[in-house]
Amino acid sequence: MFRLIKYLLKFVLMITLLVGSLIGGLGYLKYKEVVSEIPITEKVDSIRNEENFVPLEEITPDFSEAIVAIEDHRFYEHGAFDFRSLVRATFVNLKARELTQGGSTLTQQVGKNLYFSNDKNLIRKAAELFVAFDLERVYSKDDILELYVNVIYYGDGNYGIKDASDNYFGKLPAELNYEEATFLAGLPQAPSVYSSNFDMAKQRQSEVIEALTEYRAE
Repeated sequence: MFRLIKYLLKFVLMITLLVGSLIGGLGYLKYKEVVSEIPITEKVDSIRNEENFVPLEEITPDFSEAIVAIEDHRFYEHGAFDFRSLVRATFVNLKARELTQGGSTLTQQVGKNLYFSNDKNLIRKAAELFVAFDLERVYSKDDILELYVNVIYYGDGNYGIKDASDNYFGKLPAELNYEEATFLAGLPQAPSVYSSNFDMAKQRQSEVIEALTEYRAE
């Protein structure tokens, strides 16, 4: 019986490795396809030249720090991929029996927003990771965070922190107070939901404030 179990485990491992290699290979081909059409540096430059792009130094630290705290609090410690966060998110989701947390880093999310749709499939996730590796190689962490807050969706038709800050509060990103900054930082997780449900948005804001308080104290 023990030999049979050992054989089955080896078989499962072999299949897992084969499937993983196939997904990784297809993801790499997808990655090469998109960056050959528009190189990453060209894509980033086009975003920086957009009218609503806001440099990080023109955004209140309450907002940028809140985004990091709630979305990827180890952002400045890991690379393109954070194995620890992925494992943690997996256990949380299994315990909750639903997808309550994601394991993507901010860099991966930037990669997705630069080139890919929101379709959830493993090949796209693999391609997104290859883009993330390039971003981490070429740009600083602050550059990547700056890109993130300028390309992410905040609900109600608002892409980027400038549009979100203006349309929700009639302010520039540098003028946001703590309450406004933490409110906006909570929106990217589920922008369509939070932008249409004030109670849920406020509940999410409480989570942002809790995370910001915890990780600022480290």
